[in-house]
Amino acid sequence: MTVYRGKRHFGRTREPAGGPAAGGPGGAGGAPRFVVQIHDASTLHFDFRLEVDGVLKSWSVPKGPSTDPHDKRLAMPTEDHPLEYRGFEGVIPDGEYGAGTVIVWDEGSYHPLSRKRKGRTRSFQESLADGHIAFRLDGSKLHGGYALTRFRGGPDSGERESWLLVKEQDDRAGRRGTPDARRARSVLSGRTLRQVAAEEGGGHRERG
Repeated sequence: MTVYRGKRHFGRTREPAGGPAAGGPGGAGGAPRFVVQIHDASTLHFDFRLEVDGVLKSWSVPKGPSTDPHDKRLAMPTEDHPLEYRGFEGVIPDGEYGAGTVIVWDEGSYHPLSRKRKGRTRSFQESLADGHIAFRLDGSKLHGGYALTRFRGGPDSGERESWLLVKEQDDRAGRRGTPDARRARSVLSGRTLRQVAAEEGGGHRERG
């Protein structure tokens, strides 16, 4: 969490500073959680976050997750976020890191899928380090199997990591793709980016 906290001034932004990493999944021994936020910052993008080892492992997904298995969505890793960030929605002030409007587009639980390598079942954490994880989402909007695969970078490579987020071909796959981010509504408040910016932004000027 050092990188996350070092980028933010918590006297200026309402983003959570976060406490000690939680010991178990779900914060109370339940299934691990995921969240997808839409972030209208310098560029409009989706943030995809999975709870792993008491933090939210995070990827910036410019085009957002898709329900269509044919869509391969670029996902760029970002710093770990605190679990409390799952409920963050509002406006990050101008001058702060990531300044812009955030809504919670989807959230729910997920189920890690086991993977074998060299005849041994790998833990989800080992699979993440290896660069390939598979999981089932049970959200309000996203359901079924997904996979994240690293295709560039990694340990000791010297390159910035790049991953792909892809929907698995299952009974929850479809052709809907990804919704229009500016028309999409928060799963928490039912508001759009524009509405959150108008209600909470004060002097913040909406982008776009």
